[in-house]
Amino acid sequence: MGISAAAAGHKGGRRRRGVPRYGAMCEINMTPFIDVMLVLLIIFMVAAPLLATGVPIDLPETKAGALNVDQKPISVAVDDKGDIYLMDQPVPLETLVEKLQGLAKGGFDERIYVRGAKQVNYGRVAQVMSTIISAGFKKVALVTEQEKK
Repeated sequence: MGISAAAAGHKGGRRRRGVPRYGAMCEINMTPFIDVMLVLLIIFMVAAPLLATGVPIDLPETKAGALNVDQKPISVAVDDKGDIYLMDQPVPLETLVEKLQGLAKGGFDERIYVRGAKQVNYGRVAQVMSTIISAGFKKVALVTEQEKK
């Protein structure tokens, strides 16, 4: 039994010249991807509440279910002082119909949601709804919050 001279010089047996000892890494480095996703998550968590615009109103609670809406309806809000807002813009009752007709792309079949605060006089909400309905709009609805169980 003898040892060959070629095998005795190298510990790992034969090696080709110019080939690195370790091969190419075939795995994806997930760390930058996860970092980017976490930053985007934080951005969207901060920005999402800012996208929901509206007049802050404390709505009454009912047992009615949520509505399924395909497009964004026209929103009329009556706050606790009795002020009227059309799509977050203050509007006097006298010019409400004119501005509604300008916003209604679907004509008198446009869906209009009326939101009234709990503390506002019911007569004020009824007056706003009456003005909208007497102008010819057919799809007028009151918005409430669902009861918490």
